[in-house]
Amino acid sequence: MYIRRSSRPRRPRTVAALLAAAALLVSACSSGGSASTGEHAAEAALAALPQATPSALSSYYGQKLGWRDCGVPGFQCATMKAPMDYDRPEAGDVRLAVARKKATGKGKPLGALLVNPGGPGGSAIGYLQQYAGIGYPAQVRARYDMVAVDPRGVARSEPVECLDGRQMDTYTQTDTTPDDKRETGQLVGAYTKFAQGCRQHSAKLLRHVSTVEAARDMDILRAVLGQPKLTYVGASYGTFLGATYAGLFPGRVGRMVLDGAMDPSLSARRLNLDQTAGFETAFQSFAKDCVRQPDCPLGGKGTTPAQVGRNLSAFFKKLDAHPIPTGDADGRKLGEALATTGVIAAMYDEASWGQLREALSSAMKENDGAGLLVLSDSYYERDGDGRYSNLMFANAAVNCLDLPGAFAGPEEVQKALPAFEKASPVFGAGLAWASLNCAYWPVKPTGEPHRIQAKGAAPIVVVGTTRDPATPYRWAQSLARQLTSSRLLTYVGDGHTAYGRGSTCIDSAINTYLLRGTPPAKGKRC
Repeated sequence: MYIRRSSRPRRPRTVAALLAAAALLVSACSSGGSASTGEHAAEAALAALPQATPSALSSYYGQKLGWRDCGVPGFQCATMKAPMDYDRPEAGDVRLAVARKKATGKGKPLGALLVNPGGPGGSAIGYLQQYAGIGYPAQVRARYDMVAVDPRGVARSEPVECLDGRQMDTYTQTDTTPDDKRETGQLVGAYTKFAQGCRQHSAKLLRHVSTVEAARDMDILRAVLGQPKLTYVGASYGTFLGATYAGLFPGRVGRMVLDGAMDPSLSARRLNLDQTAGFETAFQSFAKDCVRQPDCPLGGKGTTPAQVGRNLSAFFKKLDAHPIPTGDADGRKLGEALATTGVIAAMYDEASWGQLREALSSAMKENDGAGLLVLSDSYYERDGDGRYSNLMFANAAVNCLDLPGAFAGPEEVQKALPAFEKASPVFGAGLAWASLNCAYWPVKPTGEPHRIQAKGAAPIVVVGTTRDPATPYRWAQSLARQLTSSRLLTYVGDGHTAYGRGSTCIDSAINTYLLRGTPPAKGKRC
């Protein structure tokens, strides 16, 4: 399934969002309903974790970080140790990369502000160095040391590895809308090979990259930084990480912002279906905007969003049969899979809509798929030399461990196709099949769907965007109802996440909370 990740930072012509091959994340009951026995058990299990530091973990909590130059002006880096297995700390360590940028102002310092951009699998250090440490509001950076840790299995923190660049090129071009048994077999084969590659290269780590373990790592970092409470801004999947921390350690929650919130009370299938509807909502907004522009290749003034969708679907079908050239040095052509990923990548940020119109025009009118390939590559984090970051590997590893998969096999996907296609006539089939990958994962899931209440936590600000494609607004509403101390802050607009995206209203509310501890008024909308 598609990655829930903040749309920041943006590299040149890059959309920071990611792709398919993970099952989504979280739980069994619909939002707003009463908690099931399983949910109560999960909450009780979290609450049972000791709020005091267990003696077996004292060496981790008491460690000192050796800060050094990062090679990036203004930033320092360090390595932190955490137990690979919290149930057996004596079994060995995992080494986690940490980075910081010291507070820049002369006012009273407020300590450390930990940031995470989501994914799962997004590099928090990359986010810090490319955006948060230089792009967060100046008054916030003046008072806080900006800090990030790459979660276990991600980027610089003992990354999960699965396939090489050539293998990933093949994987990303696999048809995710199979038309017959042969193509279904090819898709299943791709998911199986991906999973086998992860087991071959990262067998031990795959069992210990859950969100609960990453949240416990954050508590060690909090203590090592000398902070009595955690101040945190998490975006997209980073909201699930933050909410999990709050459920584990409610008394250690300081000022916490969860932007582009996830709902931990939904099953993987429900999450995937909701996200499919979210991408359709974003596409409807794009379609309405597109037909007002002179360069829209999907229809002119007066064309309905439904017809725009049919025109795009017809183009995808054409590419499925006859991929077009891209000029790629490795000979990749633009087929339906890469084109769909390119379009979905642009749904994360309305600032990319112009780039998408240009790319579609080139592909549809000039038989040139280069523009859509650029968007797709940015989504997969593939560089010009054919190398991929470990984002897709970590994404699958975390998601497939956190929750039972959305589907057990192709037959279940077939039965669910009508619901997914109703949610999104354009993207539904592909997103349904993309939810199958965890069926072949080599490690059994350790997590279960559950509600998170975090009773006793300080006020937590939950932020939702009404037309967010990757984390639908209803998820923010549900999480806000679950967290006993939450305040829901709503951004009426497009795009994925809200803080730092141009809304003075949103930024002012969050800045006030981070700097003064005053949460937004109940029901505040921007």
